[in-house]
Amino acid sequence: MKSIILKPGREKSVIQRHPWIFSGAIDKVLGEPSVGETVQVQDAKHNPVAVAAFNPHSSIRARIWDWNPDTKINSDFFKEKIDEAIKIRQSPLDGNLNNKRLFYAESDGIPGLIVDRYSDWLVLQFLTAGVELWREKLVQLLKEIFHIQNIYERSDVEVRELEGLPLRTGSLCGKEPPDEAEIIENRLKFLVDIKHGQKTGFYIDQRENRAKIQGYAKEKSILDCFCYTGGFSIYAADAGALNITCIDSSRNALELARRNFLLNHLSIDLIDWVQGDVFEELRRMRDFNKKFDLIVLDPPKFAPTSSQVQRAARGYKDINLLALKLLNPHGILFTFSCSGGITMDFFQKILAGAALDAEVNLKIFEKLHQSADHPIAINFPESEYLKGLICQI
Repeated sequence: MKSIILKPGREKSVIQRHPWIFSGAIDKVLGEPSVGETVQVQDAKHNPVAVAAFNPHSSIRARIWDWNPDTKINSDFFKEKIDEAIKIRQSPLDGNLNNKRLFYAESDGIPGLIVDRYSDWLVLQFLTAGVELWREKLVQLLKEIFHIQNIYERSDVEVRELEGLPLRTGSLCGKEPPDEAEIIENRLKFLVDIKHGQKTGFYIDQRENRAKIQGYAKEKSILDCFCYTGGFSIYAADAGALNITCIDSSRNALELARRNFLLNHLSIDLIDWVQGDVFEELRRMRDFNKKFDLIVLDPPKFAPTSSQVQRAARGYKDINLLALKLLNPHGILFTFSCSGGITMDFFQKILAGAALDAEVNLKIFEKLHQSADHPIAINFPESEYLKGLICQI
């Protein structure tokens, strides 16, 4: 087997079971492995410590398959990982829903593989060179394990470019998904654009957090920023919100949100639809002294890479500062970050700075995370990407 030799002392993260090996940790590469090929990882004394998928084009030069250097990477290996992922999801996700994340990349033991289910479709992402090499075998395995014939690929995300891989979407087997697939989440219905929607079509990771808004929304005026297809707003309306303002830059997302309201037999008369840049709209509302009882801030990823963290921090502070100025006394703020480089502690410090500048006292009621079907691996802190806070002035 071809090998990579680590520099002295750089085996520490491998021993601690972190699955990434960066280019700077590698002393030598033996045997000229191809893109995605499995290599043995050796410490500086040539002791085998793991097996990994190699990628000469990525700063994450190797992603560990297994910490047993004798493990064979084959169909049996992948089947075992997928079966284990199914087992850990059975109890927390039983209930009235037909959408969930079935496999979550490094957290479930196959770096770069994402599998989401929307009704009768599996939607896959192959995000790394290792799973790209095994994609045909993985598609066949998933088809057999989940007994779902319709499989669609959404490998059209930025991380593919960082891996030196082309973007790709399309049907892998079975029927092409409809323009809008209907799913059920906590008895509410949503239409999902599998082929063109954000992520794999919907923000499954916010399922549990969307439900929490129902405890705060009754007879409240709501501002839902970056509302996308109306997830938080529909839960709020279902709980008896007084009125809701939905802001998003996408006309298509707002139109789908409107249809989601109608699908759930919720009145759209209480909704003010605003297409525009959220920062600009919040400043305009501030200038007109608009006020709300509850504001949701669920922005897109401000920091795709660690080099953008400081710029992202300024964006998060600005948007939270604007929101705090728009809240009524005792107003509630649901605020989120999905930037991997922004830790929960850092996010809380950003919010503390915004509260100080807004001259308000702020209390945290609850810290929020991604839903249970996106498990956080204790050895891989990067798997905890979604952070949220429920706060009150």
